[in-house]
Amino acid sequence: MKRFATLLLTSTILAAPAMAFDVEKDELTLGFIKLTDMAPLAIAKEKGFFEDEGLFVTLEAQSNWKVLLDRVISGELDGAHMLAGQPTAATIGYGTKGDIITPFSMDLNGNGITVSNEIWEMMKPHVEMGADGKPKHPISAAALKPVIETFKAEGKPFNMGMVFPVSPHNYELRYWLAAGGINPGLYSPEDVSGQIGADALLSVTPPPQMPATLEAGTIHGYSVGEPWNQAAVFKGIGVPVVTDYEIWKNNPEKVFGVTAAFNDENPETVKALTRALIRAAEWLDADMNANRAEAVEILSRPEYVGADKAVIANSMTGTFEYEKGDKREVPDFNVFFRYNATFPYYSDAVWYLTQMRRWGQIAEAKPDAWYDETAKKVYRPDIYEAAAKSLIEDGTLPAEAFDFDADGYREPTPAADIIDGVPYDGHQPNAYLDSLTIGLKDGETVSGGEVVAN
Repeated sequence: MKRFATLLLTSTILAAPAMAFDVEKDELTLGFIKLTDMAPLAIAKEKGFFEDEGLFVTLEAQSNWKVLLDRVISGELDGAHMLAGQPTAATIGYGTKGDIITPFSMDLNGNGITVSNEIWEMMKPHVEMGADGKPKHPISAAALKPVIETFKAEGKPFNMGMVFPVSPHNYELRYWLAAGGINPGLYSPEDVSGQIGADALLSVTPPPQMPATLEAGTIHGYSVGEPWNQAAVFKGIGVPVVTDYEIWKNNPEKVFGVTAAFNDENPETVKALTRALIRAAEWLDADMNANRAEAVEILSRPEYVGADKAVIANSMTGTFEYEKGDKREVPDFNVFFRYNATFPYYSDAVWYLTQMRRWGQIAEAKPDAWYDETAKKVYRPDIYEAAAKSLIEDGTLPAEAFDFDADGYREPTPAADIIDGVPYDGHQPNAYLDSLTIGLKDGETVSGGEVVAN
């Protein structure tokens, strides 16, 4: 596989190229949730990349992830910014059933886990400090474990929020908790709360409502995308303790999804959409993030994210603020193009499937071949490659910006890049699952609230 991990492109977008695809449908409505990682959609619209492809796109904010998915499946939306787990879960029938595909991965990283000020003060005695008196990162959930034990001893539940049952935020929060010896609970066909045997009780809260819900004391912490971790810092109500970049370096986060039927009926349109989104992603990362200040201004508009520019800039321009005043350089917190961020790798889909299996959303063990087959139903690198190669052919982007030598799988993620030190190889999902300490193993199911070995 070609390696372009450190490649930073200089933007080559100087003039609008000729339309590469003869689109079947030129007026489209696309959905999104008010998060900074919807940026490729906003940039493709505002910089004219959609129009360059002969597409006239309306972007429409949705109230929550379920509504967004339902409206894509019903055809009210032609496509949408989606949680990476949504297309796969819908395709296998977990939650809302629907055949969704993704030709484009929207970003890497971009999430954080925030706790209330009260919880942070209780955690701090268990957090290793540096010589400068500031916490050493990454902060392990082991520092949260004695806090949860205190709550339990007092007969109080420890509640945390995440944005959707098949969201990266749910799985990242669970991963972080489990790596620190905290059981985040299991799902079963009879109990979809995800709280079976849980030390920490996780439940759904829509992203923009996270800070207010934390401030009200309904939850003690949450996992969410930006700008809603930084909003807690600005409001003085919470402290982000870890980012998903620290949990799993360069993890896949959001995707662009359409129904399989829409792609079957409008294949050239989907390629044109993918082409415009690739250009937008490249623009966002070009020249060492030189365009991010302009992107922040665009995203701050009420029709997009609608948050204060300073809050959005805190994570979009190469920094991340943890405890108030503890702002650190994190240049890869939001990645839209480099590290092959836009390529829809099968291994990304497989990872989400492993987490669904780990926590019981997939009730029965599956062979490795099932993971591969399912990933290939949903993730469509063939569409992506057609769009990318057209950009190379007309000189819009250079060939070295892309990875076409892969078998559709990323190279295995090394142990050093994951918080619990367990490497991940998408070709071996069951071996990976069996190497994780907390969660279901091969042959295990949940029955009557208990883990049963078959």
